Amino acid sequence: MSDALHDREKGFERKYQLDQEQEFRAGARRDKLFGQWAAGKLGHTGAAADTYAATVVDSNFEKPGDDDMLDKVKADFKAAKLAVSDAEMVAALH
Repeated sequence: MSDALHDREKGFERKYQLDQEQEFRAGARRDKLFGQWAAGKLGHTGAAADTYAATVVDSNFEKPGDDDMLDKVKADFKAAKLAVSDAEMVAALH
């Protein structure tokens, strides 16, 4: 009986681990797509757009939540003198 409970526990642990991995991958993909969107707004194409998107993704590891990533893109837009509203950025992110 204890073997069945142990197997069940291991199954739940594995499912939790898989769920966490999928959530992380989905978030990373979302962040990359947001970075590519922002790169397009800034006029970057090709490898430059991919590099910029990677910097946007990296900026999201500084603090929990999306504020650090949004702040980075907002600052880049401001430096490029682009008028992009917060609502437009949040819509592109989600």
